[in-house]
This record gives sequence, structure tokens and C-alpha cells, in this order.
Amino acid sequence: MYADAQLDVTHRTRCAAAAQLVLPPGVVIAGRSAAALYGATTVANNEPVDVLVPAGQRFGPVSGLVVHAGAIDEVDVIRRQGIPLTTPTRTCWDLAQWLPTEEAVAIVDRLAHKHLVALAPLRANARARVGDREWKRMTRVADLADAGSESTPESRLRVRIVLARIPPPVTQFVVEHDGRFVARLDLAWPHLKVAVEYDGLWHDDPEQLHRDRRRLNRLLGEDWIVLHVTAKRLREDFDGFLDELRQALRSRSR
Repeated sequence: MYADAQLDVTHRTRCAAAAQLVLPPGVVIAGRSAAALYGATTVANNEPVDVLVPAGQRFGPVSGLVVHAGAIDEVDVIRRQGIPLTTPTRTCWDLAQWLPTEEAVAIVDRLAHKHLVALAPLRANARARVGDREWKRMTRVADLADAGSESTPESRLRVRIVLARIPPPVTQFVVEHDGRFVARLDLAWPHLKVAVEYDGLWHDDPEQLHRDRRRLNRLLGEDWIVLHVTAKRLREDFDGFLDELRQALRSRSR
């Protein structure tokens, strides 16, 4: 496709171009691309567009597209600004099949956080389809999802903690003292007063670091154990972090 040199070619632009000029009737934008159009994830401008082709219909391969095939019902498709794409609920099902569990849950978290899907019906629908090829993966993703998660790294961290057989934490738990706000925690086990905070790149901001450490001091005054995880540690020493978390939970359980 040719376009004006001044055009900002985003992933959304690529989705719109594919829908208007390339995709035959019945083929729709799906997966991560659909989630990006809903604002639930970010897809790089140069990444290919996910499309879903109805079972039995032939299409592709096409450069710039990742072509998936599967059954599509009319209720699975909507149009947004002229672009045919899978509904949020159908998008969750496809993500559960096409992505690793950790990545799928992170996007479903965002869809739920934006109130585009409700997790209880999603879980019930997955269990009602026992025997379908997709139901086990969808059930696993739906059970791990949490609408309270506020960022993709937090979602990934929470999923990895739960998959390590540690009891699920409460997301975005608010600590109060005498009815007054003290802090809000990324992940918490309130009955044990143990919390985990994900330190992203924004912690490089000195002012934010100052606010964060002041908040931590208040938490220590409330007798909380707070463990911090950076992207580097999540990537390179997650087992070491899990040992520390298990020890903190065990010490408080006693």
C-alpha cells in the first residue's frame, strides 16, 4: 500500500488499511491487533496485523498479516470506525489460544480493567464449553485474570507468582489507618501484611522516588513487609525473589 509521506503509520493505520484494501468479506482484525484497537495493549508500528479467517475460507499468506483460521459467529464481530474486528469477549478467547498464558492474561486484565469484558461471565462461558478445543486454555486465562491490575508488568508479575503456587494476592490494596489513607499497594496479602511493589522505569524520576520512599516509610510504621521487584530482577532473578516472598509469607503465617 502506498500512502502520503506525512502520514503517521501506526498499528491502527495498518489495521485500517488492511480492513479497507486487503481483507476479503468475512475476514476480521483479531488477537493483539483487536486488543490494541480497544486500547488494551500496545503493538509496535512495524509488527504484523493479526487477522481471523472463517474456517473453510481460503486467504493468505499476505505480507504484513498473521493469518489465523477458526469458526466465527456473527455475534463475534463488530465494526469500529469502519474496521471489522472481533468483540472483546471473542478477542479474549483468541488471545488465550494464540499467546503464552502470561501474555494473554496481561491483555485480558486490561480489557477487564477498561470494563470491556466482565470476568465472571467470561469464566462461566469457558466452563460451559467443556469439551471444546479451546475451553481449557480460556478457563486458565480467565481464572488468572484480575480487573484490578493497572499495568502489564504488574499483571505478568502476578501471574508468575500464582503459577509458582503462591496464594493469589489482592491487587491495588488500599492501606488505611484510623480511616485515613496510608498507601495503595500493587500486590498484597492483607491478612499477613505482606506486599509486593513493581518498580518500573518511572522510579528513575527523583520526585517520584521521594514520594515512593515516603509511602514505604509509612507502611513500615504500619508493620508491613514490602518487597520490591524491578524489571531486571523479574527477568534475571525471579527464583531468588520467589524465595524471599515465600520466606516473608511463612514468617507472617507463624
